[in-house]
Amino acid sequence: MNKWIYHFKAGCAEGNANLQKLLGGKGAGLAEISNLGLAVPPGFTISTEVCEYYYKHNSILPLSFTEQLAKAIKTLEQDSGKIFASSDNPLLLSVRSGARASMPGMMDTILNVGMNDEIAEKLANISGNRDFAYDSYRRFIEMYGTVVLDIPHYLFEDSLELNRLQNDDQTDLPLKIIQDYKKIILKYTAQEFPTDPFMQLKTAIESVLKSWMCDRAITYRQLNDIPSSWGTAVNVQSMVFGNMGESSATGVVFTRNPANGNKQIFGEFLVNAQGEDVVSGVRTPMPIISSDSLTSSMQKLMPELCDELQGICSSLEEHFKDAQDIEFTIEKGKLYILQTRSAKRTAAAAIKIAVDMVNEKVLSKQEAIMRIAPDSINQLLHATIDYSKELPILAQGLPASPGAATGIVAFSPYDAEEMSHHHKVILVRNDTSPEDIKGMHVSMGILTARGGMTSHAAVVARGMGKPCVCGVNGLVVNESDGLFKINGITVRKGDEITIDGSSGKVFVGRAPLIQPIFSEEFKILLSWADEVRTLSVRANAETPLDCASALKFGAEGVGLCRTEHMFFDADKIPLVREMIIAPDFERRKKAIDKLLPLQIQDFKELFRILKGKPINIRLLDPPLHEFLPHLEEDKEALAGTLNLSIATIHNRLNALHEVNPMLGHRGCRLGITYPEIYQMQVQAISSATRELKLEEGITTTLELMIPLISNVNELTRIKQIILQEFEGEIPFNVGTMIELPRAALMAENIAKEVEFFSFGTNDLTQTTYGISRDDIASFLPHYIEKKIFEHDPFVEIDQEGVGELIKISIERGKLGNPKLKLGVCGEHAGNPASIDFFHKIGLDYISCSPYRIPIARLAAAQAKIKSVQN
Repeated sequence: MNKWIYHFKAGCAEGNANLQKLLGGKGAGLAEISNLGLAVPPGFTISTEVCEYYYKHNSILPLSFTEQLAKAIKTLEQDSGKIFASSDNPLLLSVRSGARASMPGMMDTILNVGMNDEIAEKLANISGNRDFAYDSYRRFIEMYGTVVLDIPHYLFEDSLELNRLQNDDQTDLPLKIIQDYKKIILKYTAQEFPTDPFMQLKTAIESVLKSWMCDRAITYRQLNDIPSSWGTAVNVQSMVFGNMGESSATGVVFTRNPANGNKQIFGEFLVNAQGEDVVSGVRTPMPIISSDSLTSSMQKLMPELCDELQGICSSLEEHFKDAQDIEFTIEKGKLYILQTRSAKRTAAAAIKIAVDMVNEKVLSKQEAIMRIAPDSINQLLHATIDYSKELPILAQGLPASPGAATGIVAFSPYDAEEMSHHHKVILVRNDTSPEDIKGMHVSMGILTARGGMTSHAAVVARGMGKPCVCGVNGLVVNESDGLFKINGITVRKGDEITIDGSSGKVFVGRAPLIQPIFSEEFKILLSWADEVRTLSVRANAETPLDCASALKFGAEGVGLCRTEHMFFDADKIPLVREMIIAPDFERRKKAIDKLLPLQIQDFKELFRILKGKPINIRLLDPPLHEFLPHLEEDKEALAGTLNLSIATIHNRLNALHEVNPMLGHRGCRLGITYPEIYQMQVQAISSATRELKLEEGITTTLELMIPLISNVNELTRIKQIILQEFEGEIPFNVGTMIELPRAALMAENIAKEVEFFSFGTNDLTQTTYGISRDDIASFLPHYIEKKIFEHDPFVEIDQEGVGELIKISIERGKLGNPKLKLGVCGEHAGNPASIDFFHKIGLDYISCSPYRIPIARLAAAQAKIKSVQN
């Protein structure tokens, strides 16, 4: 018989932190801290294998599960000294999800399971606290109704608010609210509220399992690359109560600041509350520690318990060798630890924590490198507000997630999704819930009226790397009317605001921004990565600004200079159009001669910035239609320049029209049919290298790349043009882009003619799949949802198909030229999973957009470390 359930209690557990795959992150953490002897309420974990079985068998639990569940309850009764489904000494349970990877708020939780009228009355008598007993009962009915019975949450909230407003006599109010809650359930389900605790427990467990496939959980997994096959564990635990009066409390504490990484306790708590009160944002909590003498804190209200909590924080961080996120409850003066997990944190905080822990001798450099998710570094590239300018502040809230963002206001996740197609959006809510996940994802930042630093909005925003301001005092959000008011000012849907998640400030309109400055820890971590990695990292860049940015981010040169991007400058595009439309060689040559000095200056500027670092220049690649005029005034200007009639221009444009231009007259085919274009480019490159050497003593490390080769004869023809036109003493290498399947298969012959291959994985993916990357969005979501594709092949390299072509090309290319140098210059070169693959197959360098350079440096180091470990 399969074992589905694993027990834990203070001092021992059936598991440990290494069983995360089986017990989920929360269950493994509970087992580990139970083994450490901390005060953990006893309970048991239903393994992820139950979730796997459930979804493979049409939402049916295993036959032996019910029997094991009954035995688990008996064991829990022995461990807790209480009896489930009994009014003598009632045992109430929490039922929580617990996936392998942390998914805060995305799945369901039900507290106080096991309540009915009789048990609630007994609990009131035992505790001597009727408010506590019936508050717990009310919460349970509301949670059960929302989660298990799928009744809209607002119905319970509206009933609660109405009862509080209409009843002057508060004595019997809890009972009145409970009666109204039961009426809501009867109305919407046509059934009475279930009073059997065992039925409550089983349906609660099934609801948590079902929440693994709810929309918000699916969206979160897609955004965070968490496989749906992992499933979730379910943690059933004896309830401890933070809502038993002024000596009880509940809270969340981080062992280090998750926003900036500082080594200090960071957290919040509420007296006389249950856990959802802290994270939901409905009530604004108090800090654990505060330096402000006027601010209430746990340190002031419960000093001995605060000291005990700090000691637990230190011991857990030392044990796990990582910053922890700890949930706790205080019941009548006794501190219980409900869970611990690696804390979600901003990228800046993650880097500081990792580097500090190396300095503290907790981690090795390689362990620190592996701690950082490469894509999270994107957060560090966010702009901040320039406070040197006078800025009228609209509002002040809590700085919940750093960074600054400007956008138009949206008041619902649905509006945010719709508006984000054409605008940058700031999502403004009273408080966010897990259902808002899609709207939060498409927004530039989040602003909430309620909630604290550990509210749902704050935690999720930090995980996403988005600015967030929470708990804005005095902010009145009217979501139905699409406006908010504060300090006498009204801001409506579609109005522009700026938020600063680092200071908590909110501004009307657009605030001036400044570029980020990298911390010393960031520079240190990347220097460690550079020591480890063997893949060279270059940039895709062709403008002075891109080149300068790439070098600032640590690029070792340019791996792809797309010359066609230079042609779109205002002073060049008329000449390019003249060159293309010209009906004869003489007029085409005249336009080319005008372009030549402009191209020389372009290249000189790039070479000057690079100061000898390598640059790989791709000769003109795109189809000519991309340069052609579409506006009538541009066509008329071109007709005047060439002294042709407008009708002739239209005829020439029609003649150049292609049905499928991306597979048509482009790349090396242009150089063969219009050799004068490539001749001009080579002359410009040659002149620029020679002049810069003479004038400034800068020697350029030069690579010339021929695009879209499918036949070795194309390559030899273009190579001949290059060798004939290049003048001067600067050495250079000739190579080609491998971006067509045939080129990959013919790599042995092609390699004999070149010094390097650069894999253009964007086009290689398009031509291998037969899919346009510009049109894939129309069906990709369906393919991902139905698991036809595991991921977008234009974001993460398809190792089985496109990757196999690359490996074939490398193997055959090395046969033709054992010294062949290998690189990749598609967008995949900035994707960490793809970089891992490129390292494994033995590439020499990767080349990505400038703002992906730090990500690529770290990912390349992680790829090297993993290859050594394996």
